[in-house]
Amino acid sequence: MNDEHLTQLGRSAALPASPDEAVLERVANPHPDSLYLARFAAPEFTSLCPVTGQPDFAHLVIDYAPAEWLIESKSLKLFLGSFRNHGAFHEDCTIGIGKRIVATAAPRWLRIGGYWYPRGGIPIDVFWQTGPAPDGLWLPDQGVAPYRGRG
Repeated sequence: MNDEHLTQLGRSAALPASPDEAVLERVANPHPDSLYLARFAAPEFTSLCPVTGQPDFAHLVIDYAPAEWLIESKSLKLFLGSFRNHGAFHEDCTIGIGKRIVATAAPRWLRIGGYWYPRGGIPIDVFWQTGPAPDGLWLPDQGVAPYRGRG
């Protein structure tokens, strides 16, 4: 998929009913020869508990070092929004999102932090990366404090 084949950017696009129906798109990286980090933060990510159907909330931070492709941000927003009525455990959501981005854009490197709010009184944070970060890549802290509740 290249820039001419974008189906959502600049057009009206409905929220997909599920992650499987979502179309994650990519665009050409104008600086494929440069090693840099791109970050997406989704502080209001939601999905459903696959057992109870209750809503789950997370702050996702996605860092990646692009190669030939960038993730097109509108398609990413729609993809992430498609989890709103999707039942899956925190680990499945977090790692599945990371793997889908890797499959679409083939970055040099990717890490995703899923900072989930408590379910049953226990916050569950999920972290995944494709391997060691490339030498020389600046890796800022993801900037999400551990859950401390009200105390």
